[in-house]
Amino acid sequence: MAKRLQETTGSAVDTSFSDRLEEIVDRVAALIAARLEARIASPGGKGKVTPRLLTVKEAAAYVGRTEQAVQHLIHRKELVVVRRGRRVHLDRADLDRWIDGNKC
Repeated sequence: MAKRLQETTGSAVDTSFSDRLEEIVDRVAALIAARLEARIASPGGKGKVTPRLLTVKEAAAYVGRTEQAVQHLIHRKELVVVRRGRRVHLDRADLDRWIDGNKC
C-alpha cells in the first residue's frame, strides 16, 4: 500500500504515512507490553497474591494428588509441614523440592 501511495502521490506523503504507521505500531506494542508486565507481576492473575503456605487441600491440588495421599506423605515425613496449633500448612517451595526429587 505504501508503494502504491508513493507512485500516486509522491515520496513526501509516503514518508508521512510510514512515520504515522510506525508511531501507531509503537503505541500498540507499548500497550501490549504494559498489559503483559501487569500479568507477570501478579502470579495469581487479576491482582491476587499467591500464598506461600498451602492447606493440605490446596497442596493436594498443587501436586495433583488426593488429600489422603498428601496426608500419608506427611505422616511418612516425606513432606515437611508448618504447624500452628492444629493447623497444618505446606510450603510451596517444599512441594516443589518434593516434586523435583521424585522425577525419574
